Amino acid sequence: MIGDYGSMVNEVVGTGEWEESKKLGEIWKGRNVFSYGRNEGTGKVKSGTARPEVLDKLLATTERVLQEIDSVEYGLTDIQEYYSNTGALKVAAQNRKPANSGKKVVVSIVEAFGSPTETNTTVPVRNVEDVLRLEYRSKLLNPKWRDAMIEQGSGGAYEVSQRMTALIGWGATSHIDQFVFDQAAERYALDEDVASKLQKANPQAFKNVVRRLLEANGRGMWDSDSETLHKLRELYADADDLIEQVDSLY
Repeated sequence: MIGDYGSMVNEVVGTGEWEESKKLGEIWKGRNVFSYGRNEGTGKVKSGTARPEVLDKLLATTERVLQEIDSVEYGLTDIQEYYSNTGALKVAAQNRKPANSGKKVVVSIVEAFGSPTETNTTVPVRNVEDVLRLEYRSKLLNPKWRDAMIEQGSGGAYEVSQRMTALIGWGATSHIDQFVFDQAAERYALDEDVASKLQKANPQAFKNVVRRLLEANGRGMWDSDSETLHKLRELYADADDLIEQVDSLY
């Protein structure tokens, strides 16, 4: 990962090469353990100095993680970096707490995109679970948003796919309501017309949508019935076959 930027948590979530959410916190910690300054690091390019003991002390005393959102265009569910940094930071801090302490690290979201008024000068602060719930209802699970994405063809299908991957990231680092997975399956996979359009527009994206739903169940994020899971497995196998057929043409 030399030369890469960011926590790389989103890369690991993307590949699925992780077992427990604790690992995502440790990946974040390993990528953020360096301090930088005038005399830090060696060589012409200052690489910083690893200070794991300092970061451990900071994480051990962390009780709340604060994330500001300053735009109505991009929210927690739109960008992979939110869960790979804010969510993973929360997990990293939780990892430093004794298992039997009962202490939970919480995430608060500051919505700073509104303009204060004479009667209301405060900036709303919400729990991350409430913000995620609102965003999923207004975007991913909203039929109007879904239909707008479908109209965009391959690019729209890709956007849906990216948000399904982010759903796994948030499921690993926070709490996602069961209805989000239920309705995501209904809206994008079990609706034959929608599934057909997504698959035609972008077979890889549709395959990822189904893959993430199955992954959510496999990781214990989503408790679905056997009939739904059977149908999803069939859709995944069909999507895989279609992609192989397309690839064989090139």
